[in-house]
Amino acid sequence: MASAPKPDTKEIVRFLHLLAEPGQVIELRLLKVQRAGHGFSRTLSGYFNDYAELAVEAAKHTSQAEGAYVTINPVNPALLARAANRLRDASKDTPLTTDADVTTRRWLPIDLDPTRSRGISSTEEEHALALKRARQIDDALHAEGWPRPIVGDSGNGGHLLYRVDLPPDDNRIVQRCLEALALRFDDDRVKVDQAVFNPARIWKLYGTLSRKGDSLPDRPHRLARIVELP
Repeated sequence: MASAPKPDTKEIVRFLHLLAEPGQVIELRLLKVQRAGHGFSRTLSGYFNDYAELAVEAAKHTSQAEGAYVTINPVNPALLARAANRLRDASKDTPLTTDADVTTRRWLPIDLDPTRSRGISSTEEEHALALKRARQIDDALHAEGWPRPIVGDSGNGGHLLYRVDLPPDDNRIVQRCLEALALRFDDDRVKVDQAVFNPARIWKLYGTLSRKGDSLPDRPHRLARIVELP
């Protein structure tokens, strides 16, 4: 097993302050968290307007979770009352953020995934190809008048986040944009994830681990991180 890097709380807080306005409520969601002494996993979720506390909680659990994610768009601030600046087990009695809870769209997310079997980390070559494709899309769109995005590394692939100002019901603008990018840039090695169009979409939290499958020398667990800011 390959050793995994430690979470970076400074990177987590840095990203959250880029992502959200001060005091904005964000859901933190940790997927497939291994329960100590048991062979099954669970989902942990909580709502935070204290980003330093969110970073502490994410860093505490990231080494036991498949991944740590946050909502990228503003949500109804009343959701803080579900679990205020803390994590709890998600269940039918403690619901997760839905599209109806989102008040506006602030980000257009583009996720570039290298083609590989499900449930495993990417190789260095696959990882590099996805990051390269993100750069290609950024440069192509910038040449056509788009602003520069936040460029991110999901730990397995590439991310682009473009700032937008759209209503939750955007007449499928984000969805159609992703479909068009997929037609233009997909190949058999790297693909645009067309499923990330919904308002309540969660996004990999930079500064935390991506832990798909076991960490092996050729398919290691990596930290998600910010690559470049506009």
